[in-house]
Amino acid sequence: MKLKGPILEKPDRPADDWTSRSHVHTLVLMASTACGLYLCYRLAEPFLPSLAWALALAVLFAPLQRGLESWLGKPTLAAVVAVIVIGLMVIIPAVFVGQRLTVQAAKGSEIIKARVESGEWRQTLAGQPRLIAMIETIGQQVELRETVQTLTAWLSTLAGLIVKRSAYQVIGFCLTLYLLFFFLRDRRSALQSLRWLSPLSHSEMDYLFHRVNDTICATIYGTLSVAAIQGFLGGLMFWWLGIEAPLLWGVVMALLAVVPVMGAFVVWIPVVLYLAAEGSWGKALILALWGLLIVGTVDNLLRPIWVGSRLKLHTVLVFISMVGGLLWFGPGGLILGPLVLTVTTALLEIWSNRTGGSHTGSHQGPGKAGWIPD
Repeated sequence: MKLKGPILEKPDRPADDWTSRSHVHTLVLMASTACGLYLCYRLAEPFLPSLAWALALAVLFAPLQRGLESWLGKPTLAAVVAVIVIGLMVIIPAVFVGQRLTVQAAKGSEIIKARVESGEWRQTLAGQPRLIAMIETIGQQVELRETVQTLTAWLSTLAGLIVKRSAYQVIGFCLTLYLLFFFLRDRRSALQSLRWLSPLSHSEMDYLFHRVNDTICATIYGTLSVAAIQGFLGGLMFWWLGIEAPLLWGVVMALLAVVPVMGAFVVWIPVVLYLAAEGSWGKALILALWGLLIVGTVDNLLRPIWVGSRLKLHTVLVFISMVGGLLWFGPGGLILGPLVLTVTTALLEIWSNRTGGSHTGSHQGPGKAGWIPD
């Protein structure tokens, strides 16, 4: 028995119908890709600090890698030599500074504790009755002895904290060098892979690489290097004036100089006041002039030379990116925070240019960044 009649066919769906089979597949692919990217981020999250520092070192030492490659002729051997050189540049100063910090922290805590318990600080300020009255008023609100004991306890346990964290620091340092080797050796293929995966054009990717390179160089040279020089100069003057634990206070000044709203003055100004209170007016004047004219002007002198117009970000945005990066990612946030902000602003500029907005870097000559393939 045969059935007669017209064969019913499903009408064709319009091309813009998101319930069509092809569009559903596209949505599923997009959702799967987003989930995969999120899971990859969670997998890489514990290694972000090491990845950030390895990337920063790879950008800074890319010229060294290129020179070694042209000399040795083998990228792998050149990367090994470069990693050994970089490792020695970090390990030797770190071992020396760490050992001296441990000694000076313990010695400094004992000196502070002895002066407070013996009442020597009162004899030092005997010629400053107003200052003593102010300190005594503060002492009624805050237990000076307990505060000093807390401070000295923290200083005395600093060595223990360094020892406890040393194992983690060594692991992180080794991981950074391990990643650095591949960043140096495979930098060309890695960047070519990024170009292939990216929806951006060749000129837009050049602009993005150029901005990333400039941000890393500006952060390292304009922030970390300037802070290290300020800490070194401050500690050097402390040592010359005979102030206890100069290396410890130099490191503290360098760390404070990294934070945009802080600075080395947080350390040397109280020391100037203390020297003046105990009658060492010459030392106080020398330290004040050194802090104002030398340490204080290093940032204004070196930052424009080393950074120039590389870091195309507002000061407020730089502050938020660095402090937010530190709070979110830890020490690696000093690199990751400005990088995230730079990449985001660069993408917004590219998008604005594509939609007929302002003139951006995709039409500009981006120059040759240190990590752009030769």
